[in-house]
Amino acid sequence: MHDAPPAAIAPLPAALADALAARFGDGFSTARAVCEQHGRDESPFDAAPPQGVVFCTSTADVVDAVALCAAHAVPVIAFGAGSSLEGHLLAVHGGITLDLSRMNQVLEVAADDMLATVQAGVTRLQLNDELRHSGLFFPIDPGADATLGGMTATRASGTNAVRYGTMRDNVLALTVVLADGRLVRTGTRARKSSAGYDLTRLFVGSEGTLGIVTEVTVRLHPQPAAVAAAVCSFADVAGAVDCTIALIQAAIPIARCELMDAHAVRAVNAHDRLGLPEQPLLLMEFHGSAAGVREQAQAVQALAAEHGGSDFAWADTPEERSRLWKARHHAYLSALQTRPGCRCVTTDTCVPISRLAESINATVAEADASGLPYFIVGHVGDGNFHVGYLIDPRRPDERERAERLNAQLVRRALALGGTCSGEHGVGLHKQQFLREEAGDDAIELMRAIKQALDPLQILNPGKIFV
Repeated sequence: MHDAPPAAIAPLPAALADALAARFGDGFSTARAVCEQHGRDESPFDAAPPQGVVFCTSTADVVDAVALCAAHAVPVIAFGAGSSLEGHLLAVHGGITLDLSRMNQVLEVAADDMLATVQAGVTRLQLNDELRHSGLFFPIDPGADATLGGMTATRASGTNAVRYGTMRDNVLALTVVLADGRLVRTGTRARKSSAGYDLTRLFVGSEGTLGIVTEVTVRLHPQPAAVAAAVCSFADVAGAVDCTIALIQAAIPIARCELMDAHAVRAVNAHDRLGLPEQPLLLMEFHGSAAGVREQAQAVQALAAEHGGSDFAWADTPEERSRLWKARHHAYLSALQTRPGCRCVTTDTCVPISRLAESINATVAEADASGLPYFIVGHVGDGNFHVGYLIDPRRPDERERAERLNAQLVRRALALGGTCSGEHGVGLHKQQFLREEAGDDAIELMRAIKQALDPLQILNPGKIFV
């Protein structure tokens, strides 16, 4: 557990506070409300807020803020949309939070090269709105309207990953501020390179512990000629998962394949008034030519029937598709509303597709036996699923039960050849599991990289490993 910061956090040096105030004026705040706003994410962890917040509007702002903090050996934590689930942005060692949300400029859209360069505070919805008339789109959608800087830092993915990949596959180049204030640019606009160490991928997924990303160049993809979305209900989760395994093994190029269990469906029905059958379902989307979409849909409908699936309910218009996917993305918040005052202990794992049924079926049995309210959603097309345990924060026994279930789930995924996190990242919650997954020698190698890039240990300290 990491519910409290270390017992002794040194006060913010007065000289640093004065220097930040002189450099940033009203862009630097130590107001309690501002600090508390930047001291919480969507995780169940409690920690003291940062000791100050700098609102950055440019890479130069980040360079200066990091250099000032480095001169006083004060921790620096990057903040985007605040939507992380594993405690990534909590100031467990105190320090200064850099709010990058005002760095929200789309710097370039190069349609001929199918790429865009954005500041770190641009959100995925903002970028796609900018692209709406270009014939291109950015496919990574982790659910929340996260910033691309945060998505890069956590190696985000989402509902489209089964076809378009994750941030790892779609980031071409970065501008990064190092722990001493130096500025590096990694990667190029080219689609591939064999020149030197792959520094871009070193920073993608580093959770702000090796450098602070200020600009991102991403791949764009053509908007498909035809899109169709369908809902298929099943009698139980096992049928839905078995259908998913069959369609992936049949190499059907589905764009999205999302699982929602009956608890999640019930929650989104109440929140978004959808009227879906309150059974486990697959929410699917097909991209391609009109003929290709028809062919994919027919093949998946036949597989679904073999596994007890209902006839497809189609969402034929963009408005209907948007409503369905918005409801799916709201599943987390919808579930919270089913138990007022609760907090959610969330976890995710990813396993080889052949072991997905085994992993989810055991998880359902354990969750049902626990008596805790829960819900399951998943990007099951690539073997990734999420469980949210809804706990009463006034009852420590419920938190302990949820964490026990989480440990069982994660260790099962590791035993099946999977990973402790398919997309949430490590943060505070998965540190021990990362060690179990990677091994002591790999963790020491990670520590050596951290020490080389951040010898003062000021960049988001206490995360990934301790």
